[in-house]
Amino acid sequence: MTQKHTTPDGLVIVDKPSGFTSHDVVAKMRGIARTRRVGHAGTLDPMATGVLVLGVERATKLLGHLALTEKEYLGTIRLGQNTLTDDAEGEITSSTDASKVTRDAIDAGIAKLTGDIMQVPSKVSAIKIDGVRSYKRAREGEDFEIPARPVTISSFTVYDVRDAVADDGTQVLDLVVSVVCSSGTYIRALARDLGADLGVGGHLTALRRTRVGPYKIDTARTLDQLQQELTVMPIAEAAAAAFRGWQVDARRARLLLNGVRLDMPDEYAGAGPVAVFDPEGRFLALVEEQKGKAKSLAVFG
Repeated sequence: MTQKHTTPDGLVIVDKPSGFTSHDVVAKMRGIARTRRVGHAGTLDPMATGVLVLGVERATKLLGHLALTEKEYLGTIRLGQNTLTDDAEGEITSSTDASKVTRDAIDAGIAKLTGDIMQVPSKVSAIKIDGVRSYKRAREGEDFEIPARPVTISSFTVYDVRDAVADDGTQVLDLVVSVVCSSGTYIRALARDLGADLGVGGHLTALRRTRVGPYKIDTARTLDQLQQELTVMPIAEAAAAAFRGWQVDARRARLLLNGVRLDMPDEYAGAGPVAVFDPEGRFLALVEEQKGKAKSLAVFG
């Protein structure tokens, strides 16, 4: 008898290669894990590399609830050139000598883009305007506005400022930066806005995501490594890292799995999704406190 292949339930933390869309990575993972049940938690631009969180099998039910609210990036911003896409993928639309821009001016510009700010996403992005993707409208030459939305930039740090010469001979400055920000922030929009504030234009030339919520780059694996050995973070471990935990006794575990709404301790009121574990540490369900009771969001036990 042939043994049936079983793929473990859990999260796969991928170190995404440049040039791949998030959908490309999902398609590749379906082949590696030999299952159709693969999804991703939040996209990453094709140019960017780094942490992309995938769910495999039953863990796909976790993805929509993961509070991956904070993300961390390392990137390079080029001052002196604007591009159509606000990154190196798009054609250059203007060039301005940036060699006279001072470090003080850069620091002042970055200070304005730190904290709670209103950001206009890049026009070539996946945001929908009246049901149509923004990048589709942009490619068709349509003139449209994207409304600004609130984002939080917890930290925006410049590690290095390098003089460089662009391909067209323009004197540019390359800034090596790190950004810690809320979900939904466009790093290329930060590059664009910093360049606009300094009067020379700017775009993003490199980007690496080093953290998504609790999942860091040192736990990520490249697609080649995953092809050699599929490394899945077990669903219980993934849930424990992402959510507050609540351990129940065997009796209450049975009741929960039979659809009974358990009374929840006061400490979980307003806590958002809570991961419920049985005495053996098995992950049973994701619940939310509602009028003192545990409302099931997804059941795994």
